Amino acid sequence: MPILVSATSPTSAEAQDVSRRYYEELVSRYYGRPASRQETLDAQAGYPSDDLVAPLGILLLARQGATVLGCAGMRVRPGDIGEVTRVFVEPAARGRGVGRLLMKELERKSFEFGLHALRLDTRTDLVEARSLYASLGYIEGEAHNTDPYANHWFRKELA
Repeated sequence: MPILVSATSPTSAEAQDVSRRYYEELVSRYYGRPASRQETLDAQAGYPSDDLVAPLGILLLARQGATVLGCAGMRVRPGDIGEVTRVFVEPAARGRGVGRLLMKELERKSFEFGLHALRLDTRTDLVEARSLYASLGYIEGEAHNTDPYANHWFRKELA
């Protein structure tokens, strides 16, 4: 069965469910232990997703049949730049190209938004993410935000 990537509302049940799993993993990896429900909720509250809808942004889900395999979002920023966020692939689906599919579709959608570059931030412990971004041509550079959890910033000019 093929993996399909499509836009969805960040308020949909599927989007909220995968978002919760994304934050559970981020918090767990940050602390080096399973995240508590409250820690996950606090992390989610600190990063709202109401702007991941056109014309302010987009949220994509990767599905195989009825199963959500991952997500990726993008916010439109000043200067015709898109800021990538919420790139997540379910652990059982990793190594199957899902992250690459999501990122390629974000790049394609960025053209529809009239953007000329994408940028993103990540952390040192998210080794898989940093490797994916580098393999897709994102160049690590100077900080573009003050997120206290970010310590790697990437950018890609769109052709």
